Parts: sequence; structure tokens; C-alpha cells
Amino acid sequence: MLRILVLAVVLLVIDLYVFQPFQTVTSPLERPVRLALYTLFWLIPVVAIFWLVANEWGWIEHVQIHRYRSIFQSALFLIYICKVIVLPFILIDDLRRSAAWVMGLFSSEPSYLPGRSKFISTLGMAAGLLPFSMLMYGMWRNPYRYKIHHALLPVSGLPKAWEGLRIVQISDIHSGSFTLIEPVEHAIQMIQDLKPDLVLFTGDLVNTQAQEMKPFMSMFSKIRAPEGVYSILGNHDYGDYHRWPTEAAKRKNFQDLVDTHAQLGWDLLRNEHRILNIRGEELALIGVENFSTHARFPKYGDLQKSLTGCEHIPMKLLMSHDPSHWDDQVKGQHKDIFLTLSGHTHGMQFGVEIPGWIKWSPIQYVYKQWAGLYEAGNQYLYVNRGLGFLGYPGRVGILPEITLIELTGEKHIDDIS
Repeated sequence: MLRILVLAVVLLVIDLYVFQPFQTVTSPLERPVRLALYTLFWLIPVVAIFWLVANEWGWIEHVQIHRYRSIFQSALFLIYICKVIVLPFILIDDLRRSAAWVMGLFSSEPSYLPGRSKFISTLGMAAGLLPFSMLMYGMWRNPYRYKIHHALLPVSGLPKAWEGLRIVQISDIHSGSFTLIEPVEHAIQMIQDLKPDLVLFTGDLVNTQAQEMKPFMSMFSKIRAPEGVYSILGNHDYGDYHRWPTEAAKRKNFQDLVDTHAQLGWDLLRNEHRILNIRGEELALIGVENFSTHARFPKYGDLQKSLTGCEHIPMKLLMSHDPSHWDDQVKGQHKDIFLTLSGHTHGMQFGVEIPGWIKWSPIQYVYKQWAGLYEAGNQYLYVNRGLGFLGYPGRVGILPEITLIELTGEKHIDDIS
């Protein structure tokens, strides 16, 4: 509770400081309008502190409430981030006023305390409102604005029978974050309209609890492909980020999640493989549990165990949730794995992508491979940007993705973003 008290005090200090330029900027408005704006300004910290207490005391643990939790938290978080952006401008203005006051002490002119600069106050408020507007737009417009990324993949030694083979990848559904049904149904229809031969899901079905998937079972079970639908687990699927009352409750949740894959009709691979006969040619489809080179994420994956028994198959495709696994254990070491499919990064749900010009996101300073297609020799990695969202309930610049990969023996790459 002490932590909540300290955080509440910090929020109030920020609000008191930001309220000064807020008053300056709104001073020309009519008194009733100003009073309404002042009431709204101080209502926000009241709601924020109530939300902190409600979280601490577990008043919003119900799954349905959890679906809207990220929206409230993100909106409050964005408001305070924007207020923090305003702080340097207020500080500059205070330094200016202090300097003027000190100079007045040594002047024969009457000393005075200059009023707060309306220009600097307005500039500070504008600087705070710009990112707030952009991120709020990302919450309103982009969470369900699905985009199909098409990669034409040249594979050395590709069997002629596999020319044009269509693989659809989806990843990072995070069903616990969805608040709408109809747009998700549209995404499922988009997947089926691609007429995939094979559908692969690369982890993070839920945020923390298996029951988050219940409202979406009927729609995701409609995903079908002639060669099957296969899946793996992501770091969020193990229930490691939830406070469980007992270890038995956590184990039951995990088993429920495993059963969910089966109920969807998806073949879940847990450090194992399947040998698929596709158009008369054999493909070893390998699925590892979560494996990351980053210490904060779990290492449940066992690639060697997954490969045991399929060494004789020349063509191998790996599903591994975290793309850092590719550099660590796959690239250059298992050259018969021609393609690795990953997700996890979401492209940070924030960045700039203009095909042929720029591709940037802050996540690139954490993950070397973070979105799209990567090549090393005759091996490829594709990192899906995620179908869902987590934390921030929106996207700016990096839209939710459905990936279509077509195999070809031709020597060119066409990655359409």
C-alpha cells in the first residue's frame, strides 16, 4: 500500500505543476468553460488513484473487466506521459522567471515576479497533446485494421510439387485483449479467403488465462487448411504473468490452454515435429516451446528434442515464438531448416513502415529481427507483427498482420508490406 501512496503523491505533484500552464492557456475562455475544464483536469487524478487502489486490492480480477482494463490503463498512462512531456517547458519558464526575479534584486527598478509565459505554456501543452492525439488515434483506428503481408520465398532445392505452396502464418492473438467480436470475425474470413494450404500459429493465444479464449472459440475454430493447422506456445501461454492462488491452479490453467488448441482443431507442437506428406513430398514441421535469449523471457524450448526422428527429412520448417532463437540456435547450425516462423515482438505496435523507404520501430534496439522477412544464406526467418495487441490497446504505424508465404524455386524475393 505504501507503493500506491508514493505513486499517488507523485501523480498529484505532476498535476499541480502542470495545472499552472493549463490555467494560463485557458485563461481567455469564459468562466463556465474554464470551470468545466478545471473539473475535468482534477477528475483525472482522482480516477487514476482510484484505479491504482482497485488494482492493488483485486477489485477488477474478473476476466470480462480485464478486457477493458488495458484501455483504461493505457488512456491514463498516455495522459500522464503527455503531462511529463509538458514538465520541461514549465521548468524552462520557471528558470526564466527566477532569473528575472534575481536580476531584479540588483536593479534600481522595482522588482517584480513576471507572470508565467503564455507562449511557453502554450508550446508545452501543444508538445504534450501531439503524442497524446497520435496514440489515442492508434487506439481508436488501428487495433483491428488487419493487413496482409505477402512474401514470395525462393527456396533452394524446393520440390517442384511445392511450387506456389501457400502458408498462412498468424501469431500473438492475445485474445484477452479483444473487446470487439465482429472485426476478429473479419480477420478469420481474411485468412480463409487466402486459400492457404497450411496454417501455422506461432504462439501467445492468451494474455494470462485460458478462459480468455472462450468467447472466440467458434470463430477461430473455422480456420481450416488442406494440410492442417498447427500451433506452438508463446511466453504468455504458460500463465507465468498471473498471480495464481496455488500452483495447482496454474497447472490446471495450462492444461486448459493445451486443451483449447485441441478444441480449436489445431495440432499443438511442444518440442516435437510432424512429418507431413504434401503433394507427394515430405516436410518436417518442427514446433518448439518458448525459447528466448533474453533473460526476462522463459526458456522451455528444446530444439534438439524437436528434431529427433526427422533428421533424414531434407526440408524442415520451424515454428519458434521468439525470433532471438533463430540467431542463437538455428541460423548456420541447422541449415536444413529453410524457414523459421516467429512472432512475439508485435513490432512494438509502434513505428514507421514505408515499403522501400523506411522501416523503424524502437523494438529494433532490443531485437535484431523484429518484423518481416530476414535472410542468411539459404535460410529465412519471418517475424509476424501479431494479430492482436497487448498493453497499449492500439497500434501506430505497425498494423496487425496476417502473413501469406508462397514457396517458389525462383531466385527472387517479393516481400509486399
